[in-house]
Amino acid sequence: MKTKTISSARYNLIDVIRAVAIISMIAYHLCYDIFVVFEVDPSFDKYPLILLWERSICFTFIIISGISLNFSRHPFKRGIIVNLCGFAVTALTLLFMPSQQIWFGILNLIGCGMLLTAALRRWLDRLHPALGMALSLTLYALTVGVPYRYIGVFSLRLIELPAFLYGSKYLSFIGFMSDGFFSADFFPLIPWLFLFLFGYYLWRWIRLRGWDPLFRFNIPALSFIGRHSLVIYLIHQPLLYVLCALIFGHF
Repeated sequence: MKTKTISSARYNLIDVIRAVAIISMIAYHLCYDIFVVFEVDPSFDKYPLILLWERSICFTFIIISGISLNFSRHPFKRGIIVNLCGFAVTALTLLFMPSQQIWFGILNLIGCGMLLTAALRRWLDRLHPALGMALSLTLYALTVGVPYRYIGVFSLRLIELPAFLYGSKYLSFIGFMSDGFFSADFFPLIPWLFLFLFGYYLWRWIRLRGWDPLFRFNIPALSFIGRHSLVIYLIHQPLLYVLCALIFGHF
């Protein structure tokens, strides 16, 4: 039995929000390249306000991606394409920026989120959207420490996880981050898949409340950027790196 997607005229506000996030991301990555990659201030990404800035971008992208799955007619195809783009980013960073290599970055998280949610949609849709949102956020809060070997409530450690779960680097993408594993952009399935699911249920709750017409609001220039966010994501960092290399005389 086929699962129907939620169909509608385009909800442009979603594209607008995505565009704001990608503009913020470009600004962040420009600063990151200047301060960290070119070592103007290598501790730049450790400052609390910078961490908050970076997390706000990531949260927005992941939640918006979960929302957008509701509109996808070919979620498996889309998930494969996004994953392939994530693998391309990994290959490029290994070749040209090995000190900033990316394994299972945000594109792979979003691509796998699409594939898993689409595969499980028949069961996920049995939950009331409000319950789905609550469970997703609860699971995110409880498992945010899994890469750091504990289960708790955000930074509050309740249960220490056994060391054998973290013995293989091949399990790092699930959330069991092994010793010595490094990725400049890392979003394992646990806990980030639950934030993706929160976005998926959030839109269903918005529809249930009858608030979806509000999302027809449009700012054409930003909407255009939002619709092409994947292409912008793929090309912006190489361009920024070349720009910074020219500025700092590395060519």
